[in-house]
Amino acid sequence: MRRSHRRFVQVVSAVALLAAAGGHASAQGYPAGPIRMIVPFPAGGGVDTMGRILGQKLADSIGKSIIIENRGGANGNIGTGIAAKAPNDGYTLLLTGAGLVTNPSLYSEVPFDPVKDFDPISLIALAPNILVVHPSLPPKSVAQLVALAKTRPGEVHYSSAGSGSTPHLAAELFKIMAQVNLLHVPYKVSGPALTGVLSVEVGIMFPAAIFAVPHVTVGRLRALAVTSASRLPAAPELPTIAESGLKGYESSQWYGVLAPAGTPDDMLNLLNSRIVKIMQAADMKQQLIKAGSVAVGSTRGEFAAHVRTEIVKWAKVIKQSGARVD
Repeated sequence: MRRSHRRFVQVVSAVALLAAAGGHASAQGYPAGPIRMIVPFPAGGGVDTMGRILGQKLADSIGKSIIIENRGGANGNIGTGIAAKAPNDGYTLLLTGAGLVTNPSLYSEVPFDPVKDFDPISLIALAPNILVVHPSLPPKSVAQLVALAKTRPGEVHYSSAGSGSTPHLAAELFKIMAQVNLLHVPYKVSGPALTGVLSVEVGIMFPAAIFAVPHVTVGRLRALAVTSASRLPAAPELPTIAESGLKGYESSQWYGVLAPAGTPDDMLNLLNSRIVKIMQAADMKQQLIKAGSVAVGSTRGEFAAHVRTEIVKWAKVIKQSGARVD
């Protein structure tokens, strides 16, 4: 009995070693073919643009094609759900934005868990918003805007690209921290929302920097501050909202790459190292500055911590503001 038991243990150990060796060999040979990168939004938007910029450079780096697959719908929920259920073999990635962490609080039900269903690979970029007002309004600083809003509660209107959008949530966080009452005027997309400020239908907005800067440059809008934690390289003279009196304020659209949960660490580490190198390259940094964004490139752990922090932060803002999409 002892001899047969010893042989059984030896066989099991040999099988385990072979399996481990086989798995290691598979990871070492990765990638052996094209990689699908799901972008859960239609072509032409900010997330899609970021996916195509990174996808081309990542393809050049690994020597295999990166196939961008746009699976839009339900503010990113459909494509994200598809990615969550994809095989965790390293050949399906998700490139997405802040909706990953805000949608679970905005919708009564989403087809994914942002923490349990994904392994973060890297936070790749931040796209701050800029607090702008129409030049006909008196405020020339955040402090003056807060003072105006407090003397005219509910009379200062702000536009957004719709409930739950980054400009909307940036404004709601501002309202909470400044303790002011601003009236929300939602539009369906960013273009008309910005036009609403330009035509003085509303007084203020928190548009993406790439949309705001051209109008600020020619004087059609007045910029008061940027929503990011640090000043924007494209407009270094513009203070942050945190610098302007709301200490701790920070709100940015962000972009990151994730894989279905359980993807082998060797594959995730390889992708992370290549993506970080791409994002830290001088040409990429300059390209994103022109687009009103900031290149990041983080460790896997840093991105995982970012996701968890953002989930908690925006869940509180969404609950307090009463924002809903469905």
